[in-house]
Amino acid sequence: MWRHVCLTIALLATTHPTLADEAATNWPNFRGPEFTGISSTAKPPTAWSETENIKWKVELPGQGSGSPIVWGDRIYLQTAIKTDYTAENPPEGLSLKTMRRFHLVANERLLAQAESTPAPQSTPPADRPREGRRGGRGGGGGFGGFEIGTPTNYYQFVVICLDRKTGKTLWQQVAIQAIPHEGHHGTASFASSTPVTDGKNIYLSFGSRGVYSYTMDGEFRWKKDLGIMRTRHMFGEGSSPALHGDTLVINWDHEGQSFITALDANTGETKWKVDRDEETTWNTPLILEHDGKTQVVVNGMNRARGYDLENGEIIWECGGQAMGAVPTPLVYKNLAFLMTGHRGAALYAIPLSSKGDITDTDQVAWKLDQDTPYVPSPLLYEDQLYFTKSNNGILSCYKAETGEQVFKAQRLPGIDMIYSSPVGADGKIYFAGRNGATSVVKHGSELEILATNQLDEAIDATPALVGNEIIIRGEKSLYCIGE
Repeated sequence: MWRHVCLTIALLATTHPTLADEAATNWPNFRGPEFTGISSTAKPPTAWSETENIKWKVELPGQGSGSPIVWGDRIYLQTAIKTDYTAENPPEGLSLKTMRRFHLVANERLLAQAESTPAPQSTPPADRPREGRRGGRGGGGGFGGFEIGTPTNYYQFVVICLDRKTGKTLWQQVAIQAIPHEGHHGTASFASSTPVTDGKNIYLSFGSRGVYSYTMDGEFRWKKDLGIMRTRHMFGEGSSPALHGDTLVINWDHEGQSFITALDANTGETKWKVDRDEETTWNTPLILEHDGKTQVVVNGMNRARGYDLENGEIIWECGGQAMGAVPTPLVYKNLAFLMTGHRGAALYAIPLSSKGDITDTDQVAWKLDQDTPYVPSPLLYEDQLYFTKSNNGILSCYKAETGEQVFKAQRLPGIDMIYSSPVGADGKIYFAGRNGATSVVKHGSELEILATNQLDEAIDATPALVGNEIIIRGEKSLYCIGE
């Protein structure tokens, strides 16, 4: 679900042309090789089902809503596996430091809940959603469900590498075993982040459980502990790391002191850390180059901001967003697009040449106050912006440079609710819904539906497009779809 990342490999073309070319044929991060949701090289199929065009389907251990990434013949993703171990019966070999860190935080959270929650007037119903349970509409895994209370079991936080040809697990590493200090929304997971790779190493975040780097063959490189995150209403963690050259950027917006930090990708050491005046958000930074300076573009409930990658200084900022701030920013030419769609709607097109606070000024190129996304990120195909309304299958399209409406609020057939972000290639755009349906839309000046494809599992993770295939992570399984 709240699963988002940016890898600016394309910007390395001047110094690493081979790496940039290789990245274009892979899916190295959440929004693909062009950071727009688009692959310029893939030619994926249009139609499939559980019995048609499925190259392989494998069941994944644990639970996760982060997206798969692809490099060459390997697929990487994150998951959280619930164990039978508890605080009274911890796994063997677990360090006392790790146990104390999470147990103390969990106990503080339970105490605060007990002091602020009135005594129940009646016994809760037997089907009330509990920690770890997923259900139907209104339940733990349906629409609007929650993980109740603080977890009591240890989870293994795992990174997995699979063979793209067969789906076979090549290696699997447990980054850490810990009892999560708080629960999460029923439609989220403890592994909602997406890894990122430069083709040499992979980088991933388990949030409060740490940021990690491994080689492509699964050898541990380093770990960075950034503290404990306390999310709004215990919705869960989901922002993904962003990579540019030898710098890894982590956005850490929560109900404590929020911040953004840059880490050395070789060592995990802190390059800089800047406090943010923000509540919980889940959007992933976008790193790009403009006018000789590399910017880190991050959205927020209070301000959208552009930071200098070199030192973390704010280059520009702009208020006016709605709540949540989940969608990853996009850039077209010299414009950055920041969107929010919870308890309000906002789209701001901000020139990257902006300086200082441009809130309520004519420096904003154009803006929109309707039909913007809550969880899904937008998609940029050539000069057109595509995005869905809130978490609904209602699609709008606008010209990126001018804000001219192409079409507005058109229903995607078969899609009820959508958390996955759209992806596109070969003139087609794919919208995957929480009911397992994927609408395939032709890129163009009007809405043309090419196909609606149904799988048996809910889809929250954003698909990856590589070669002639679509890699889709369902609720329980990973699919490789190709003709």
